[in-house]
Amino acid sequence: VQSVATRLVVERERERIAFRSASYWDVVGTFAPAGPGGGGPDATTGDFPARMVTVEGARVASGRDFDDRGALTPAARGAGVVHLDEAAASVLAEGLGTAAFAVRSVEEKPYTRRPAAPFTTSTLQQEASRKLRFSSRQTMRLAQTLYENGYITYMRTDSTNLSDQAVTAARRQAAELYGPEYVPTRPRVYPSRTKNAQEAHEAIRPSGDAFRTPAQVSAQLRGDEFRLYELIWKRTVASQMADALGSTATVRLGATAADGRDCEFSASGTVITFRGFLAAYEEGRDDDRTGRAGGDDEQRRLPALATGDPMAARELRADGHETSPPPRYTEASLIKALEDRGIGRPSTYEPTIRVIQDRGYVTTKGSAFVPTWLAFAVTRLLEEHFERLVDYDFTAEMEEDLDRIAAGQENRAHWLSRFYFDADGGLKPLVDDLGEIDARDINTIEVGDGIVLRVGRYGPYLEAPGTEGQEPRRASVPEEVAPDELTVEKARELLQTNADGDRELGVDPDTGRTVVARTGRFGPYVSEVVEEDGSSVRKGAPKPRTASLFKTMRLSTVTLADALRLLSLPRLVGTDPATGQEITAQNGRYGPYLKKGTDSRSLASEDQIFDIALDEALAIYAQPKQRGRAAASAPLRELGPDPASGAPVVVKDGRFGPYVTDGVTNATLRKDDVVGSITLERAAELLAEKRSRGPAKRGSRTPAKKTAAASTTRNTTRSATGRAAKRTPG
Repeated sequence: VQSVATRLVVERERERIAFRSASYWDVVGTFAPAGPGGGGPDATTGDFPARMVTVEGARVASGRDFDDRGALTPAARGAGVVHLDEAAASVLAEGLGTAAFAVRSVEEKPYTRRPAAPFTTSTLQQEASRKLRFSSRQTMRLAQTLYENGYITYMRTDSTNLSDQAVTAARRQAAELYGPEYVPTRPRVYPSRTKNAQEAHEAIRPSGDAFRTPAQVSAQLRGDEFRLYELIWKRTVASQMADALGSTATVRLGATAADGRDCEFSASGTVITFRGFLAAYEEGRDDDRTGRAGGDDEQRRLPALATGDPMAARELRADGHETSPPPRYTEASLIKALEDRGIGRPSTYEPTIRVIQDRGYVTTKGSAFVPTWLAFAVTRLLEEHFERLVDYDFTAEMEEDLDRIAAGQENRAHWLSRFYFDADGGLKPLVDDLGEIDARDINTIEVGDGIVLRVGRYGPYLEAPGTEGQEPRRASVPEEVAPDELTVEKARELLQTNADGDRELGVDPDTGRTVVARTGRFGPYVSEVVEEDGSSVRKGAPKPRTASLFKTMRLSTVTLADALRLLSLPRLVGTDPATGQEITAQNGRYGPYLKKGTDSRSLASEDQIFDIALDEALAIYAQPKQRGRAAASAPLRELGPDPASGAPVVVKDGRFGPYVTDGVTNATLRKDDVVGSITLERAAELLAEKRSRGPAKRGSRTPAKKTAAASTTRNTTRSATGRAAKRTPG
């Protein structure tokens, strides 16, 4: 499941890499019914927007008419769709400026919208991601707490069924809060849409025969726990409420342009006349390829119009658009994609998402999943050598097989023997016939123009052929560059600015050595070049000096003067008159600092290394020494007294990230804890957990236990990719 989840994310990124944007134009206008006698706009009615949809009876191209290569689809070309550019759209907009518009058709239809089913595990994770911005891990941790404390039913289920007591409670509460007209005459029943759904548990709902409203639990639940309970309560009550009712109208307006071409505009709107379940809850939606999460037409009101009514155009303008690449997966949409394919179970979605993140296969940009280049290499390895094992249908069928074994319909020993030893597609023959995997080829991805990207031991890097017999040029790829952003032009720029080869800066006049700028494993730095037959390489001779670049410096612009200043560090600031110890200023792994004997003090900026005077350094040493670099910084948040110690609990930013402390015990925030929304209860939980472990024993480290979820994918990928990584340069 983790392999196919990674493959889904990688395939979507491949689509984005192959995508070519298309530009198309149309005309939009703002219209209103014309006044009596066909005069100006009637000021008593509202304006509404409309978009041009046909020219001379031919449909105007929209985003759905283009393929991912930026060309009109065969169906659009066959239908005679008109592709307007900016010039053509501008001519039409200008030519319609004085045209007489009239209503050509009005079509009205009843509108009905039904509530969504109660939550299953996957739909809860999806909706909490959309509405509350929770990760699946955070959602399941909060749901576990709510379940253990008796607020909701069991949170790992793929059933949409509610018990008779729950249905009665939801209908009664809806009638009490919104009125009897908001409850249908018969209870709603939701058949499960999940393939092979296991109906052992109810849907996720508030516990008990009478639901507690959010207001009733607000004194006991705080922060994220309250928000998740409120979401579950709303969804459950809404699932037993009446449909939302209304009407939709589509209006067609027409006019003849100055050049004689007939143009037609369209506007649509929906009017909700009875909110029904929308009074309690509305389901979220994933963004479509336009970047919107819902339709523009919903809740747009149109004036009462009839065929033949004259219309006045308040504004007409050409409007340009660009087609959008397929949207990246979010947690919500990735879980939905797995569920739609019959892959995974309620208990596996959260650990699946966690593992592919923890192993560095995906990163996040906002709420979107971006695959790393490591994920590209692993996916390619599996596709080329273990194709059957990452096939979506194979994974779904395996889940069905395991369900049959669990139901006693198939013998597990026979199934495992066939899966492993079968001559036609068994795992053992597959592995035995692999031969030697070419790690360099697996880890190589074509960028274009002779440039390739390789996934090396220390991360991805670019490689381009050298000129005139020179060595290939190489450059590291920054983590912030997403795969779909690595175009040929971007690759050339990185090879120019991030080149891993030496950039000669000049000669140090004091030593006669050449000084170069380089990119290393830990970032850009400057170094002296020592000749192999030089005296400095003899035993006991001083090593060549090196120095990391300041954060404000760039490898492509650093000068010889900058490099010599960096190589001169550490800088002697002066001598402490009280102790006779020298004080030096230098740059370290964690930033600039002063050093006096074994006593180090942090500096505020790198520039101070060269500027700070002795009296300023002595003033810093006169201050009480703080524990850690950020210990003296102000708290990020104050949460209140700790229930156990009574001391005030605050959130601080430390060397290894944000943490909570009561002044004695410090506890680092977990990956899914958010500084801005962490509660006192959660902070107390972290502190109590830290206290229960006791002080760490000096000189010993206990290896972390591997989770069951993390161990499940250490199968075919581990050995092959491990060998590949070890043999790949970079």
